[in-house]
Amino acid sequence: MATVVLGVGGGIAVYKSCYLVRRLKEAGHRVHVIPTRSALEFVGCPTWEALSGEQVHTGVFDDVPGVEHVRLAEQADLVVVAPATADLVARIAAGRGDDLLTTTILATRAPVLVAPAMHTGMWENPATVDNVATLRRRGLIVKDPASGRLTGPDSGPGRFPEPDELADLAALLLDDPAAGSAMAVQDLAGRRVVISAGGTREALDPVRYLGNSSSGRMGAALAADADARGADVTLVAAHLEVPVPSCVREVRVSSTEDLEAAMRREAAEADIVIMAAAAADFAPESVSDLKIKKHEGRSRVGDRMSLDLVQTPDVLAGLVAGRHRDQVIVGFAAETAPDRDELLALARAKLERKGCDLLAVNDVSSGRVFGKVDTDVTVIRQQGSGRRVRGSKMMAAHAILAEACSLLAP
Repeated sequence: MATVVLGVGGGIAVYKSCYLVRRLKEAGHRVHVIPTRSALEFVGCPTWEALSGEQVHTGVFDDVPGVEHVRLAEQADLVVVAPATADLVARIAAGRGDDLLTTTILATRAPVLVAPAMHTGMWENPATVDNVATLRRRGLIVKDPASGRLTGPDSGPGRFPEPDELADLAALLLDDPAAGSAMAVQDLAGRRVVISAGGTREALDPVRYLGNSSSGRMGAALAADADARGADVTLVAAHLEVPVPSCVREVRVSSTEDLEAAMRREAAEADIVIMAAAAADFAPESVSDLKIKKHEGRSRVGDRMSLDLVQTPDVLAGLVAGRHRDQVIVGFAAETAPDRDELLALARAKLERKGCDLLAVNDVSSGRVFGKVDTDVTVIRQQGSGRRVRGSKMMAAHAILAEACSLLAP
């Protein structure tokens, strides 16, 4: 069980932090909430105490003998500041220690994840831009806000991310503390990353399709990690069962043919291309304009109906063939194999056949991987041994992108 200190700034987005406390608690963590004075104007101490199950202190003179700000700073495995207002970001950047939250941040040696939320004008103000750069330079992790509806009629960048995104980032930082370094230094800043995700659907008639069990969770995790590392991210999304991360541009597709066209277009200027979508290998030879009735069918014998299938485009091979010189391309392989040696043999054969730089392979036998939060993935490259990651898909995403980053031209 990890200890998370959640600092809460005073903004309308405070209500979302209530859900964040619940997510962190459900993950088995101990959560200590430190609201600022202005945050208490939105949500009071009884709510934070009820949700966290911990007593809430709000001032540096609370529990003086216990030296609360030092105690919490030393106990913390992670400090999350969400939402962080423009004022709170400025005070942290200035090294202020004028309340319990800022003194705790000054005293802690734990990773600090800051999630700003404010009006677009404040977020884009040069003072805030400089303050955020200062935080990152000092090793704090800043999750850029989403773009969307703000307080009142305004819309733009500055919207608080969804609690699930922050909870997933927090889980990654707790599982892999080194992940924070890449996010703090923004090692993908200025890079364009294009990722496909989800399962394609091949229409049979207006109501039926051939599909697969992919949830898109792996692709969404890759997009979230790339965004946290500063990349300009496009997610080419087939059927997804998970939300698209904030700050990510989304392109919706349905069939493998749609996926091929979108990926060719979006990948043209990309630095990293990741084919995480589960593209169908086959599609019906023809699509009926009308719903196929039970008593009709294309080729029926008794209670059976047969379909003629044709091979779909090989999207990954096409991307490799059309790549520009410095582009890094990552493929995925979902295989079924009797043992790990056979799994890796299949993966290496596919890597050679496709010609991509990296291949992430996992065994999807017996309902593993598809739709699950955790995974067991091995990343192999054209030369060298494979890197195995067992844990959350966020952990796997971070490892895959780390491997891809190592291949980027300076």
